Amino acid sequence: MPKIAIISASIRKGRKSHNVALYFENYLAQKQLADAEIIDLDKYNFPLFEERLRLIENPTEEMLAFAKKITAADGIIIVTPEYNGGYPASLKNIIDLLYAEWKRKPIGIATVSAGPFGGSQVLTSLQFTLWKIGALVVPAMFPVPTVEKAFDDDGTPTDREATDKRAGNFVNELLFWIKAKSSAETNS
Repeated sequence: MPKIAIISASIRKGRKSHNVALYFENYLAQKQLADAEIIDLDKYNFPLFEERLRLIENPTEEMLAFAKKITAADGIIIVTPEYNGGYPASLKNIIDLLYAEWKRKPIGIATVSAGPFGGSQVLTSLQFTLWKIGALVVPAMFPVPTVEKAFDDDGTPTDREATDKRAGNFVNELLFWIKAKSSAETNS
């Protein structure tokens, strides 16, 4: 069973995007599609990094543990809110901390917003950043408009059937690229 890390990118008080991360953790477990673990950036309390991990003289145990989780994951789901048309600094900070760990890593992006567009403005900048470091951003996306109405605080969607259908398409695309990467590595 593949390992999927779910990055909950927001560290703001009252964040609603974390509810979507909880949903994916539950969805993957209930459907027995992957071993999933949430990497909650709010729990790390990382400083702003002045350098990549490999160049930091005395990395903390938290930095090393984070890098190990990213390396061990077969694929990643990033759940990010849209803040003023962009993604949070907490996410950019951890993306820039690592480099080789992201290379050819299949990544699915779930975006959320309080408004009607589901974080669609954040996609271009986040995709570009991930492509620049060599990540495999899968073509399927999971936008969530009016997130505070779509999920409750424990990750339960208000419309389970429609949400599970969209999640199925999104997760299946990520699993396809995880399998394709594994197959390519086995045959090379």
